[in-house]
Amino acid sequence: MFKKLRNRFLIVNLATISIIMLVAFAAIYIITYRDVQRDIRMELHKISESYQRPPGKSGRTGAAEGTSLLPPGDNQPRAGGNPPPERSVSFMIETDKEWSNAVPTSSFEMDDEFYADALQKAVALDSSSGRFNLDGSHWIYQAQPTNEGYMLVFLDITAQQNILTNLIYTFTVVGSVMLVVIFFTSRFFANRSIAPVKEAFDKQKQFIADASHELKTPLTIINTNADVLLSNHEDTIHNQSKWLHYIKSETERMTRLTNDLLYLTEMDDARAGMMFAKFNMSEAVENILLTMEAVIFEKDVALEYDIEPELMVQGNSEQIKQVVMILLDNAVKYTNPKGKVTLSLKKQHHETVLSVSNTGEGIAPEHLSRIFDRFYRTDTSRARRQGGYGLGLAIAKSIIEQHKGKIYAKSVAGQSTTFYVQLF
Repeated sequence: MFKKLRNRFLIVNLATISIIMLVAFAAIYIITYRDVQRDIRMELHKISESYQRPPGKSGRTGAAEGTSLLPPGDNQPRAGGNPPPERSVSFMIETDKEWSNAVPTSSFEMDDEFYADALQKAVALDSSSGRFNLDGSHWIYQAQPTNEGYMLVFLDITAQQNILTNLIYTFTVVGSVMLVVIFFTSRFFANRSIAPVKEAFDKQKQFIADASHELKTPLTIINTNADVLLSNHEDTIHNQSKWLHYIKSETERMTRLTNDLLYLTEMDDARAGMMFAKFNMSEAVENILLTMEAVIFEKDVALEYDIEPELMVQGNSEQIKQVVMILLDNAVKYTNPKGKVTLSLKKQHHETVLSVSNTGEGIAPEHLSRIFDRFYRTDTSRARRQGGYGLGLAIAKSIIEQHKGKIYAKSVAGQSTTFYVQLF
């Protein structure tokens, strides 16, 4: 599934970038083409003006009546004419009304046959202007009527055409290379982009599996006890009360589980809309200690605490109390009899730091990075005996992250575990 998602991302990305590149290259080519054509027209116009005769001048002297070209070697401009721009390869041919008696003029030495071929191609196009290829070169011409016939000005535009051709080749090569680079770059980032989605999907699958497993156990117990009741339907309720107590106990466990799951879902959905206010965290922690006093005494655990007075924190007091309750409850649960639980609340620099520590078995290093995951427990059998589902620390982490704080744990295997909460 994720491979298809990655491939779809690649295809969409490549198609989008290809279209953008095509549009950009087309725009550049069109602009360049128009500029080149404008330059060609301007240059042809200047050359035509340079070949114009002064008023009253006639054809070139030395040309015989009916001959098609000038005598060899006579390549100077006509009398009275201005030379064309030196950077242009051009020439001019004058003809009569019948397109014969051609008299060429050029600043460059060219074969008579070349002039004849150029005139023939221009006549064949039957237009006042046009383009043609001759001897591997690109030419443009412009024909103007005169009193005696026609004047045709020819301009070599091979260099300009090569610019446009090379531009197309350049675009093709650059575009191909860019697509290859973009393909591998997109593939790299596609894999990185899909990784969190895959991780979230795997976590969701694991979450559903864990939740189903946790619900399956109490449901099995409830179903078994209900079967026992039904099999002894003639007995009194008093005699079968223990089966009813089992059913009630498992129902309460399921209620706690579903409530925790709903709370986590509400926390995820309400992160942007929570209202925070300043409250006295020192007082809130002291209140939680008072409520936990009986449980701590019953477990035969020693409690030490150091609470700095009047520490104000921006947040939701009820949620922070819940975090303190979860951490203290975990500390008491996982502390052996005659063990010790230590709580500290102090101001460090610009942070309010809460630490809850307990003696006991500790947490192995490989578990420390996962203890805040939902349904994760380092000792499944022990946690289940104590009624745990592995959701308490996940709830605490969600609350602290909502408050833009940090929660983490440090542990020494076989000695102690300490949870830290930093609120800014």
